[in-house]
Amino acid sequence: MPEFKWAIIGPGGIANRFAEAAGTRIHAVYGRNQVNARAFAERHQQAGTPAIIVAHDMASMLQDEAVDAVYIATPHSSHAQAARACLAAGKPVLCEKPLTPTLQASRELVAMARQHNTFLMEALWSRFLPLYASVGTWLSEGAIGTVHSIQSSFCFPAPCTADTAGTRLYNPALAGGALLDIGIYNVALSRWVLEKALGACPAKAAISAHGVLAPTGVDQRVNGTLAFPGGQVAQFTCSFDAVSDNSLRILGSKGCIILPRDFWQATTAILQQHGAEPEHIERPFATNGFEYEIAEAERCVRGGLLESPGMPHAETLAIAECLEQLQDKVGAARMPPG
Repeated sequence: MPEFKWAIIGPGGIANRFAEAAGTRIHAVYGRNQVNARAFAERHQQAGTPAIIVAHDMASMLQDEAVDAVYIATPHSSHAQAARACLAAGKPVLCEKPLTPTLQASRELVAMARQHNTFLMEALWSRFLPLYASVGTWLSEGAIGTVHSIQSSFCFPAPCTADTAGTRLYNPALAGGALLDIGIYNVALSRWVLEKALGACPAKAAISAHGVLAPTGVDQRVNGTLAFPGGQVAQFTCSFDAVSDNSLRILGSKGCIILPRDFWQATTAILQQHGAEPEHIERPFATNGFEYEIAEAERCVRGGLLESPGMPHAETLAIAECLEQLQDKVGAARMPPG
């Protein structure tokens, strides 16, 4: 089978991690800044392999028949525009999270993917990590009994200053804010826990939230609660103005599961069953963690699927709806429509 070939739109920091995992499968790159795009291609060029193409425009790259799929790693505000261009050209898409900053735009992309019979997946890479496969088995087998509570934090200090107010973290025009940048992991992986524990995550949750807004109007800190119909409650904190262990804790009737640090990219988990010694597991990455979502996207594209069973469109839309409701609760400024 010929080697799968990826094109990348948006050669920024996160795209470097993708390229490191994809290795020789990077075929082309496009960025608005050609100097940065060329530097990216040079950085990831591997000896003895064809030169990575630096496209002068997106349209020409999408016309390249050698491109099997496109990874979109632009700022959130540009996701929809880039994804629409890819889908219109019939190119499968793996797009960084959030798929778009709004539920409506995400719905439109899902509809477009179906209209064009073309694969589309939001790159919530955590769902495909080896550690999450092991934790998922614990949950589905009832290792901690009935799941009652989920607690998580994702915080790091990044103050809003005159120098940072215009960056993607704080600029409403760039879809800034803690919820879209990092809170999506709290929401998405809390929902994943219930999916594994119950067989499916309840579609709706009662949402409450308290937030602190940055001077630019976007959410700087959010403390949120999702109360699900079965009595399960997920509580989380995401912020740009605090330090945390960034853990995920799942509490059940017979025990608990703890991902003690950086839960979205965890390689360590602890199973503590009532009255038993804790069980520690380690599931290191083969490369850097992105290789697993890449493999899933390639498998789906080769199989002619329109969505990933591991990250289906319905879940992307459910997460987007939840994030919008949380933004509304705290009164956060949003990216203007269009």
